[in-house]
Parts: sequence; structure tokens; C-alpha cells
Amino acid sequence: MIDLLVIGAGLTGLFAAYTAARAGLRVRVIAQGAGATHWHAGTIDLLGYLPDGERTVTNWTQALPELPPAHPYRLLGTEAIAKALDEFQRLTAAAALPYVRAGTDLDLTTSSPQDGRTSQKSDGDEQVNDPNLGRNLHLISPVGAPRPVYLAPAAQHAASFEDDRPLVIVGLQGMPDFYPELIAENLQRQGHRARSATVPLSRITKRRDNNPLHVARLLDQSAAQAQLTEMVVDVTAAGERVGLPAVLGLNAHVAFVTQLHESTTNRSRQDSPSNQSQQAGLSVFEIPTLPPSVPSLRLDAALRTQLASLGVRVEIGMVVCGFHATGRRLQWIETETGSRPLRHTARNYLLATGGILGGGIYADRCGRVKETVFDLPLTAPQARSHWLRPLFLDKRGHPIFQAGVSVDHRFRPLDEAGVPVYDNLWAAGSTLAHTDPIRERSREGIAIATGYAAANGVVKSQ
Repeated sequence: MIDLLVIGAGLTGLFAAYTAARAGLRVRVIAQGAGATHWHAGTIDLLGYLPDGERTVTNWTQALPELPPAHPYRLLGTEAIAKALDEFQRLTAAAALPYVRAGTDLDLTTSSPQDGRTSQKSDGDEQVNDPNLGRNLHLISPVGAPRPVYLAPAAQHAASFEDDRPLVIVGLQGMPDFYPELIAENLQRQGHRARSATVPLSRITKRRDNNPLHVARLLDQSAAQAQLTEMVVDVTAAGERVGLPAVLGLNAHVAFVTQLHESTTNRSRQDSPSNQSQQAGLSVFEIPTLPPSVPSLRLDAALRTQLASLGVRVEIGMVVCGFHATGRRLQWIETETGSRPLRHTARNYLLATGGILGGGIYADRCGRVKETVFDLPLTAPQARSHWLRPLFLDKRGHPIFQAGVSVDHRFRPLDEAGVPVYDNLWAAGSTLAHTDPIRERSREGIAIATGYAAANGVVKSQ
């Protein structure tokens, strides 16, 4: 019998499975689909905005006391969150897909942080005392606005608003839904030195219908990489940072970004030998595009590769249709098949099916809100008339999106009396109550921090 069955294959489920497997548990992951991972920007947004919707968070460690007492971050505390994010950075570094935070420079030729004070250290006290620990980066969004991010893939790090080097935003003519002129214009209005340029995608492919995934797969090929590098170098001036849509390879990503950086830097040195500003950090960065999100696909692939190395199977297409419990212990769950339900038995279960967006919570037009796997009690507005506020874009958000499962400090789901529903069930991620991850810009941070905490709760229960 396996030790832990994780239900859900989004960032929460995969990172929880990784954490438990690394601790020596036998783990399996089942899910109906891939989750919401492929829809986000590939960054780790820990806390971008406070619940009132008015204030941007510059440092999440200072903002935690302003969150509601039952918020998942308040249940965890600063040190637990920092440890989870540190473990995530270790995972991505091992997968050759490094993530960095404010105050950390990364040399992709070595894939190691140049500021080694905290992000790769394991001492919890050093992490908590680091002045850069909770500081958010502000990266360039797809429309040229500042986007608060805690951890960024190395290829997005040079998009920081704190970097005062001039920018050229390069679009690919023939690839829809990326607008370099709009991005550059909005950056100019905010006082940044920015311009736009466009290079023809037709020089790389004759295909006319190209979404980001198509282009990223194409740019795994050395011939396409060389062609794009030549075109980008031709439109780049000395000392400029180069912003491109987030399509710079799927599997050969880091090597291609390094190649582009070296090529643009060498061109800048030739054009202006006395100008050394172009040597300060990466000169190339990606800007997220509409889904499918290539940075998120890279992260998903990295997580699955690490899980496979630990012997963890991830099975998609598993729709839970029933379960059985004896007293306060779950015995098994069942998933649909073409003939009869398939039974899955484990010592422990971890629910990571997401909220309303991910399908973990179902809300119908009659006002019923239901957790879709175990029919757990939910914290949600009791009347449908209380789900939404009068203004669609109300900065406080809508109460229905804070609906979810209430948990204790060990992340076990609670009933109406505040008692764990089942002794061998844990919950994590967007299925939790008292948070609106999309509005808070906390979705990935909550996924990682609560997935890590719930998995460690399972480990300690063994």
C-alpha cells in the first residue's frame, strides 16, 4: 500500500508529492487534468496585493500581520513559508530551471546565484534575517505595467523595473497576442527608456497559425535559434535590455537564453567598447503571453521529471466518483473507468484539486457550493445573493472566491465544530478557504507553501 495519494496535479499537488517522496514516502498522484498550472505566467507570486485591493505589497514578511487570522499564510508563519520557497528553489535549480528573487543575480552559464546569502542556504534563521527575504520584484507585464512577483524564472528576472537600463521590446511578426508597441508606449509613460521593434517569424517558419507553444517547440531547434538570434542582434542597440515573448525554447530554454544574452552583449561591446552597463546582469528577458503559458509548461515538466526520478507516478484522466471511510479514516477512493470504478487505496490522502477555477469546488446557479471529491464542509456565503458584490471590478473582490475548506495548523480539513473530518486527510492550495489567490497574487505561493506544509504533516504522522 502506498503512503500518500495526492489528488490533483497542479503546482500544489506536484510539489506536495515531491516533498513527501523526498522524505521517503511512497507517493502517487492522480488527477482529472493538468490543473491551472498551464495558465499562469510561470512566476511564483507570493503576495502582490493586500485583501483590501488598494495596496501593493513590497515585502510579504511585513504584510503577513495584515492578513485575516485564518489566512493560510497566517497559519504557516514567515519561517515555514521561507523554508517552502527555499526548497522550491532547490528543486528548480536541480532541474536546470533556476528561479531567483530580489537581491539575487544569476549567471546562467553556471546556474548558481551570485548572491549566496540566503536563497540556497538551509539555515532558517539566516533566511528570516535576510533583508531581501520578503521583497517582491516588479516585472514587466504583457501590457507594460509593473507586476509584483516573488520568485521569477531566470529568463524573466531582467524585466525588473528596478533595472534602469534602456529597453527594446521585440515582437515576432506572425505571432498573435503580443504587442511590443503597446508595451513600449506604456513603459515610456512611466518614465522608462523603451522602444519597440519587430522581426518576421516567417524567416523561421512558414506556418501561419502560431501560438506560444508552437513557437517554443520550434525554437528548440538550433537552426531556428540561430536565425532568431541574428534578427534580434540586428535590432538591438548598445546597452539595451531585450524583451521578447516567453517562447524562448521549451526543452533547450536555458541554453538558448544564454546564447541570446551572449550575442546581444557581444554586439553591444562592439558598438560601444567604452560602455560597460550592458554587463550588469542578463540582457535578455521574457514577457509572459496568453496561454498556453510556455514558462509554466517548463515548470510542470521540471516537476514531473523530478517526481519520476523519485519513483512517483502521475496519472491524468482520473475522475473521482466515490470514496469510503470507516469512522474518521478514509479507506479508499474510486475513479471512473469505461466499465467499473477503479479503487485506489492509501494510508493517507492529500486534496489538491483547486478552487472554483480548478474544479475542486463546484458552484451551481441554484446557490449550492460543494467540494467535489469528499463533500467536505465549506466556508462560503450561504446565499447566492451574497456571492458577488455590485461592482464587477470591486477592489475587495467577490466573497464567493474566498470559499473553500477550513483547515487546522496541520492542514487537515475541519468540520463545522472545528474537528478534523478525517485523521488521514490533508488539504492544500487554492481549495483552502479565507484567501482569494488570484486577486491577492498569491496563487503559486499558497500552492508551494501549503503543499509543503501538508506533505510534511503527512510525513510527521507516519
